[in-house]
Amino acid sequence: MATAVHEVTPEEASANPPAESIVVRFAGDSGDGMQLTGGQFTLSTALAGNDLATFPDFPAEIRAPQGTLFGVSAFQINFGSTAIETAGDAPDVLVAMNPAALKTNVGALKPGGLIIADEGEFGQRNLDKAKYASNPLTDGSLGKWQLLSFNISQLTLDAVKPFGLGNKEALRCKNMWTLGLALWMFDRDRQPLIDWLNSKFAKNPTLAEANVAALNAGHAYGETAELSGPMHRHHVPAAPVEPGLYRTVTGAESISFGLVAGAQLAGVPMFFGGYPITPASAILHHLSRLKEYGITTFQAEDEIAAIASAIGASYAGQLGVTSSSGPGIALKGEAMGLAIMTELPLVIVNSQRGGPSTGLPTKTEQSDLYQAVYGRNGDAPLPVIAARSPADAFDCAIEAVRIAVQYMTPVMLLTDGYIANAAEPWLVPDMNDYAPFPVEYLENVPEGGFLPYARDEKLKRPWVKPGTPGLLHRIGGIEKAVGTGNIEYGPANHQEMTDIRRDKVANIAVPEQEVALGNASGKLVVVGWGSTFGPIHQAVRRARARGQDVSHVHIRHIWPMPANLGVLLKGYEHIIVPEMNTGQLKTVLRDQFLVDAKPLNKVSGQPFMIAEIEAAIEKGLAA
Repeated sequence: MATAVHEVTPEEASANPPAESIVVRFAGDSGDGMQLTGGQFTLSTALAGNDLATFPDFPAEIRAPQGTLFGVSAFQINFGSTAIETAGDAPDVLVAMNPAALKTNVGALKPGGLIIADEGEFGQRNLDKAKYASNPLTDGSLGKWQLLSFNISQLTLDAVKPFGLGNKEALRCKNMWTLGLALWMFDRDRQPLIDWLNSKFAKNPTLAEANVAALNAGHAYGETAELSGPMHRHHVPAAPVEPGLYRTVTGAESISFGLVAGAQLAGVPMFFGGYPITPASAILHHLSRLKEYGITTFQAEDEIAAIASAIGASYAGQLGVTSSSGPGIALKGEAMGLAIMTELPLVIVNSQRGGPSTGLPTKTEQSDLYQAVYGRNGDAPLPVIAARSPADAFDCAIEAVRIAVQYMTPVMLLTDGYIANAAEPWLVPDMNDYAPFPVEYLENVPEGGFLPYARDEKLKRPWVKPGTPGLLHRIGGIEKAVGTGNIEYGPANHQEMTDIRRDKVANIAVPEQEVALGNASGKLVVVGWGSTFGPIHQAVRRARARGQDVSHVHIRHIWPMPANLGVLLKGYEHIIVPEMNTGQLKTVLRDQFLVDAKPLNKVSGQPFMIAEIEAAIEKGLAA
């Protein structure tokens, strides 16, 4: 007998309209596979055509004690049918795999939001580790949220029992059971995940089958349990997007692709010298898989060796690239001075993290701006570029390569922990739209003889490969004589060479500053750089929708700054500068343009929330 299909009436549809965006946070022990769960949910979300932004948040400890508050790993995703530019202020849904995950994350959940908890992990031992005096699932303390708790651990064990796995190995499938439930809740296709599991465990079919069974069991639980209360299926329509080929990309992947693309546009082989450090290590991992594009990767024994090897490659005629985070950038400081003195092209990627010293290795911050602009001994200027998002890092990397080879200078490219690890959809560009900037090596002796430090109109010296006949020259870190490059200690010469190095960088042609949203003058402007773009843009958009006179300016070229930036900023009555530091760009803007920029600072290791910037806008407009 055919089953009658219930057609949704217009009245029912309007009473339960689909959400434009939903924020989900997966949280558990650092061994529960939350980053993998979030990554695969991101993949399924991208395939469903939603716009998205993610925020992986994990502990610094390699393996914190199981069940402890400081061992919690979380992954947040904001996805929807409209433009998504942040990972979301507060989750609508929190999946908590143990008491510690619940305790450290529930405070961020929206009032009325949904908690899905694995009650099988809420035994007395885990409650004690999370410092709960009583079980929050039963004591009424979660009353302002919707609560759905069931024994995910036991349900997983039941699902994978036919495969003969040990208890410990079977429980490792919990994240797949949870992912299956999430796929059901948000109307996602399981097949791409099943294909991925079969590929990942191709050498161990039993593990593949067990994980697939757990995934299917979680999906079936949502499909067949007919639970009352908070468990609903949500369908989020696809976001309208420009036609083209899309893929999800993290900042580390995007930078890697951009560096390769830049080297191709310059027509030069690339050498990457790196040393593992969080969160920059992924760039080395990605580039090591791109050798077919003329990329040589080298994992050095320390940070100094990494940059020194890259400088050596640049001297030999390749594009030297290195990357690190704040502590490693500090160690590379002297070698950066060498690259500035020898005037060799070099790209230095700084994936900023919380500091100082070891600081917060896995948390995000923007506190290396002073270090990037000023942080070397002597007067040692170099261009600084800041990416605003994972996808934007691709174009920023190309721009860094272009400036490095066209001006014979090291360039620093700033990202941060959020950009490096976060993912978003990326419209894969047509590389035919990018103008090549082929390098020019000096290969013949010029008229009048060869001068290693001769200058063109950009104040750039020639790039000469060692061994080129007739072009033998010395190079090193001691001050150079104007033109000849010979060692020269004279005071007048040092003054002139210092001025030349300053002017070469100061006169680099960078695009004029544009207004990201709003008017070119007015009551208030919010000025940002780096990964603050998303929350600033959303906050300004909401304020403008309320009729407020506020604009958004976002700076990519930190040094040298766009020529029109000072005049632009002076067209606004008030300036707010949100930064994940104690006010570094604010100070630079005050110094360069004598504007009364006011700081909005956050150094919690977490990105800005839209609401925080909205509150600052309200306060600024009331001033």
